[in-house]
Amino acid sequence: MATEAKRQKVTDGSEPLQDFLQWCDRVGLVLSNKVYVSKEGTVADYGMLAKETIEEGEVLFTIPRSALLHQGTTKVSVLLEKEKSSLESSSGWVPLLLALLYEHTSSQSRWKPYLSLWSDFKALDHPMFWSKEERDDLLQGTGIPEAVDTDLSNIQREYKEVVLPFIKKHPDLWNPSTHTLELYTQLVAFVMAYSFQEPQEEQDEDDDDEEEAPNPPMMVPMADMLNHVSNHNANLEFTPESLKMVCVRRVHPGEEVFNTYGQMANWQLLHMYGFAEPYPSNRNDTADIPVVNLYKAAVQGVQPDLDHQLMEERWEVLCQIMQEKGAFVFGKQGCLTDSDLHTALKVLCMSKEELSEFKDNEGWEEDDEDDERISQAFSNEGFPELKAPWKQLIHKAALLTLRSYRDGEVEGKVVDSDRALMEDKAAFKGLSSRQQRALHVRLGQKMILNRLMELTKL
Repeated sequence: MATEAKRQKVTDGSEPLQDFLQWCDRVGLVLSNKVYVSKEGTVADYGMLAKETIEEGEVLFTIPRSALLHQGTTKVSVLLEKEKSSLESSSGWVPLLLALLYEHTSSQSRWKPYLSLWSDFKALDHPMFWSKEERDDLLQGTGIPEAVDTDLSNIQREYKEVVLPFIKKHPDLWNPSTHTLELYTQLVAFVMAYSFQEPQEEQDEDDDDEEEAPNPPMMVPMADMLNHVSNHNANLEFTPESLKMVCVRRVHPGEEVFNTYGQMANWQLLHMYGFAEPYPSNRNDTADIPVVNLYKAAVQGVQPDLDHQLMEERWEVLCQIMQEKGAFVFGKQGCLTDSDLHTALKVLCMSKEELSEFKDNEGWEEDDEDDERISQAFSNEGFPELKAPWKQLIHKAALLTLRSYRDGEVEGKVVDSDRALMEDKAAFKGLSSRQQRALHVRLGQKMILNRLMELTKL
């Protein structure tokens, strides 16, 4: 099934695309004669299509590293490197964003034909550009509104505390009236949706050095023209001299070439890229159950005050082990954070004696269950065989999570209005693009939770 466009690109004619393709020739970007970029026959405003059969292993295009746009290749690279200590932030993106602020507004930019594909960024439609009311209404329960609130807060703080003082210090290169918070926010979304990150080199197992910081993101012309589906047919490979898009399975004439951004759930795709795969095509879709919902499920069956005190002690211990605002992640085949779920269930079901022993020993001395057994126990095949108390907690926690979505209830059962809406083709077609994307996210999550409830029903 074809996915919705990952994002809209150019909407006014083909001239920007022709300028970009000519620029690609000038900078040494080599495009295979078996593919072409087009608006027709793709799931996005632009995409890449096969002219003829492409076999696995064939290179679709090669991008020299000199054509990549990042803080090391921009015209202001020397300054950014000289003052990098003043540009540190939690995101690590400030140097790239300053480079983009400069290059996007410079008429002499080397990357102008590339950046002109996004003349005003108005087509970016991440949830961060929706009204708060729209986010809360359409995405309640998905985790996206909370993630966006955090993003916007971090962006505003980063701009005010790091970026604005820097650009005021260099008025010959940046201007606060041009390089505004609004433009900065748009460029953050641009980096979220279009940038690539080079994989870290594998460290030697005997290397005791501290873990290296992740590589900063970079803009990769042509690679970002490809759209994403979980069942992709191409992949970006990194070499010391260049980046190459390589076919990973046969592509037939007229078929679109799809890249992958990794194993991304629909809520992550919508949050970071502004699109979602249509339900149920995203095989990497997930649903989260907050840790606190598992605790609330455990509290529901507690009666005497003594039991309440014991439950509070269990919760206190659990919060010391994992974050109170954390969550257990469930995919289509089972729990993806099975070790955490296993630990939480053991703690929340401990007897008073077991809890006391656990505290005295500062944890379990040795877990008698290996990772493989735990993974099997918390798979779709293993859920029905779990201990009854564990199944009950998972079942109740899934129900509590389902109730966080904007649905009605009849006799204590959640009524899934989204499923009916998806099945009504006329009603679905009448939804706005935002409503459709939100529906794909909500329904994918709720179906995973419904399946989990079926598997843990006593």
